[in-house]
Amino acid sequence: MPRIVLLFITVLIAVTLLTLSACSPLVNHPGPQITVPKIDHEHFIAADGALLPLRRWLPIDAPATALVIALHGFNDYSNAFASSGSYLSSRGIGCYAYDQRGFGGAPGRGLWSGTEAYSGDLAAFVAVVRTLHPNVPLYLMGESMGGAVTIVTMTGSHPPGVDGVILVAPAVWGRDTMPWYQRWLLAVTAHTVPWLELTGKGLKIRPSDNIEMLRGLGRDPLVIKATRIDTMHGLTNLMDSALVRAQHLRVPTLVQYGEHDQVIPQQPTLLMLEKMPAATKKAFYRNGYHMLLRDLQGEKPLADIVAWITDHNQPLPYGSDTWQGAGKKLK
Repeated sequence: MPRIVLLFITVLIAVTLLTLSACSPLVNHPGPQITVPKIDHEHFIAADGALLPLRRWLPIDAPATALVIALHGFNDYSNAFASSGSYLSSRGIGCYAYDQRGFGGAPGRGLWSGTEAYSGDLAAFVAVVRTLHPNVPLYLMGESMGGAVTIVTMTGSHPPGVDGVILVAPAVWGRDTMPWYQRWLLAVTAHTVPWLELTGKGLKIRPSDNIEMLRGLGRDPLVIKATRIDTMHGLTNLMDSALVRAQHLRVPTLVQYGEHDQVIPQQPTLLMLEKMPAATKKAFYRNGYHMLLRDLQGEKPLADIVAWITDHNQPLPYGSDTWQGAGKKLK
């Protein structure tokens, strides 16, 4: 190898090491515990006193037959479940959802709070809801990033007591399934320009076929449009953990995935499913996108959720356990 090439590689490595040590991704950790977590009319009050905006959809004419705690996706917030919550409550299933730290109307908008913070908030929220509804079956429903938080929380050393988990297009795109240049670029930029914000414009990613819904998100000031690189770095750390730990889920689990999902690729999703317990219920939707519950066919996965909560063992009305794109049945 010519000496000039060796010199160039040496300089490149040196510059990379220097830049990696120049900055660190910002993590907006919660403060110390100052209160007992609780729910008031409009907020979930976390242990450090953070006010996390809360929404709930409860049956009007009769007590709830089951409850769902819904956790939103990246850059979204609890209003993501407005239609889903109404659908579930009209069928006797209550729904709670809160804005996670850094998203929607929660404190630290746009900043990443760390996997432990998101997991801790969820575990605390489950405990509070259990106190309010002590004898009602309780399920976690995580969409995208919310699915990753759910996986990590339920595979920790002290998982909250729930009756089952619903993962809707879970964010499990870990580094092991990313191309090397993407991993390298994320590492370098997160340690050099962590504050830089990116919008994703020009990527031509279609998260749903519900165009009117997407336009509404574009007009919603609480939906984050530009994302800090260190927040992406934090999300990737979360997805790393979720992909590895999904196989350790030990509660009844339903996984829903749209075969047109352009946000979370097929490879990590199928890899996760192949490693999960055999009893995991898999539901693929041939015309489904990433925002499955808000797609034009959103009532289909919602009907499957109701059916699965009613009886974990019965066949689903709509979702198929056969992945059409791969042409095989996952076991």
